[in-house]
Amino acid sequence: MKYDLIVIGSGPGGYVAAIRASQLGMTVAVVERAELGGICLNWGCIPTKSLLKSAQVLEYAHHAADYGVKIENAAPDFDAIIARSRGVADKMSKGIQYLFKKNNITVIEGHGKLTAEKTVEVTNAAGEKTIFEAQHIVLATGARSRQLPNIPQDGKRIIGYRQALTLDHKPESMIVVGSGAIGSELAYFYNAMGTKVLLVEFMPTILPLEDEEVSKQVGRSFKKAGIDVMVKSSVESVESGEGLLKVNIKNKKGEIEVHEAEIVLSAVGIAPNVENIGLEELNIEMERGRVKVDDYYRTNVEGVYAIGDIVHGPALAHVASAEAICCVEHIAGVHTEPIDYTNIPGCTYTTPEVASVGLNEAKALEAGYEIKIGKFPFTASGKASAAGANEGFIKLIFNAADNTLLGAHMVGMNVTEMIAEMVLARKVKATAHDLIKTVHPHPTMSEAVMEAAAAAYNEVIHI
Repeated sequence: MKYDLIVIGSGPGGYVAAIRASQLGMTVAVVERAELGGICLNWGCIPTKSLLKSAQVLEYAHHAADYGVKIENAAPDFDAIIARSRGVADKMSKGIQYLFKKNNITVIEGHGKLTAEKTVEVTNAAGEKTIFEAQHIVLATGARSRQLPNIPQDGKRIIGYRQALTLDHKPESMIVVGSGAIGSELAYFYNAMGTKVLLVEFMPTILPLEDEEVSKQVGRSFKKAGIDVMVKSSVESVESGEGLLKVNIKNKKGEIEVHEAEIVLSAVGIAPNVENIGLEELNIEMERGRVKVDDYYRTNVEGVYAIGDIVHGPALAHVASAEAICCVEHIAGVHTEPIDYTNIPGCTYTTPEVASVGLNEAKALEAGYEIKIGKFPFTASGKASAAGANEGFIKLIFNAADNTLLGAHMVGMNVTEMIAEMVLARKVKATAHDLIKTVHPHPTMSEAVMEAAAAAYNEVIHI
């Protein structure tokens, strides 16, 4: 019952930590109380992308005539779409099981809790407790949907993202509260299914963390698709009774509007799973509700580490995975550099997609940079025109002092597949002319990167 490393949680932080540790020669166990793969594989990243692909296929079918193809009476089979999503998630979870077997990782089923130095107590479904020991323990317990007191979730009519993935019928109407990635993606999906959707956002634009021009483009696209959007607005209360929910929304003028809906989806962020995992027992230091760690994810307690959504930083799957590798390699004595949190890409998989990295225009100016901005619209892209996907643009922000890339902001088809080039450009401190002189294949959406860089320096060809 002794291991070199025990990981509590098997999400994209936990399972990556376990596999990398095994590769480095450690004996490893993973404690998991639910499905392998955590929220990401089972209730987040993967199943939502399955739903969004179904929505995209349906939209293609509805607009098939635009491509010279005849399709009549295309309609969603909601139950089949949900079932496909669950099947994809189950397959990915089984994939983690295979990887654990391949890497000789022990899976311990149950709830893990620190009880003493280098000790984990695991309580299984029957309530039986077993003690395990490890030289190193990584906490990777993830997060859950954050609940607001004025929007109390009942799991049936007032729901979080998890219930939104498994509704037993397509609702006729839905109010989505919060327009971050989760809220925007699910608003897009249900609108495509034929649900009447109202998206409510407290900030001045939807996707409020994105560059303002990008957010406004998505807002226009949503309205064009039939999604109602209220910004600078907040849900004050929800009244439930027989019939539709009555939702009291304070609008941008400060007036209360009453809207009715079958379902209210609360997508106002996440809460870290830091309760009942032994933090208090070991006096592990916290900071603003999350576990305090150093650059290599060490807590103040020897041999205890924390990664992912329970530490400060973007609550993203790829961030948790990067933290896992950095943490475990440092434990193993492998030289590794701390993660540069200024160079983390963010993606939203709506239609059009959104992807970004680095500083947006407002943040760059606020930081005191003199900047050069290059934009290239997909209306000028041959590939976008051929694909029937002219919405959006690429916007690049350069430091005028040395021509390096400060930020990249993309909205359009497949931009989530293109953002890694920008992350690498920032990592190696590539200049605008490095991008301009990098030959991009034609015709591709990625040509817009080269053109946007050229636009910043008055060298653009196609606009």
